[in-house]
Amino acid sequence: MSVSTSRPTTLYGGQTGRRVTVRDIAAAKERGEKWPMLTAYDALTARVFDDAGIPVLLVGDSAGMVVFGHESTIPVTVDDLIPLTAAVVRGTSRAMIVADLPFGAYQAGVAEALHTGARFLKEAGAHAIKLEGGRRVLPQVEALVAAGIPVMAHLGLTPQSVNAFGGYRVQGRGEDGERLMADAKDLEAAGAFSVVLECVPTELAERVTAALSIPTIGIGAGPGTDAQVLVWQDMAGLTPHTAKFVKRYAEVGGVLRGAAEEFAADVVSGVFPGPEHTYR
Repeated sequence: MSVSTSRPTTLYGGQTGRRVTVRDIAAAKERGEKWPMLTAYDALTARVFDDAGIPVLLVGDSAGMVVFGHESTIPVTVDDLIPLTAAVVRGTSRAMIVADLPFGAYQAGVAEALHTGARFLKEAGAHAIKLEGGRRVLPQVEALVAAGIPVMAHLGLTPQSVNAFGGYRVQGRGEDGERLMADAKDLEAAGAFSVVLECVPTELAERVTAALSIPTIGIGAGPGTDAQVLVWQDMAGLTPHTAKFVKRYAEVGGVLRGAAEEFAADVVSGVFPGPEHTYR
């Protein structure tokens, strides 16, 4: 069996004939290359993003809101996310697929985290997992990495802790910033291959990025991180309300509504289906 040692010349849009790996992500940090990450929850959308060259796709527990209609990520279960992750894996050929470990699926300890992480790799084909928290989850991170499961960490505004935070608020100001820095360094030492920084001050995100040898992925953390991630429905203008840090690159919601209205008008008037849509 031959082993491929090739690496993409660039992480975004590079052609390798294989999946992006944690080594590719590390090499991009060494080159100083910034790269994009998006969420995905189904095969067709994932294929579009894969064809666009997005190197990492996250099957986020944000599915709780944008797929299942909950008010937060907390109700999402492992059984909810495994079929979505499997669909994203099947719809792609190059992107690394990272699966979120949902609330209640790893907090109890190492054994629970290993069981959940193994399910995402075995049943869904995920290539890595993401979990939230700093010092309190270091044993889980160490055990997952030791078991061969790559871990993306997540600090700052961790949505699974929204009730403890008292809402969706900027994190890491003042002394909290030093704690976040310490958590980031500890997560790197525990073996995490990257860390998401959500809703933290720009200056803190820049300091964390400079202090770590692993990539930082910003969402509401300013331009100084190594990568940026957005929920795709926010990015594409499908969600009606978005946070300050979101840039809407399209208005997909308006396009879909217009298509639905045009379809409905054609049906009501009898224009659709026409002869070209009819079998004889």
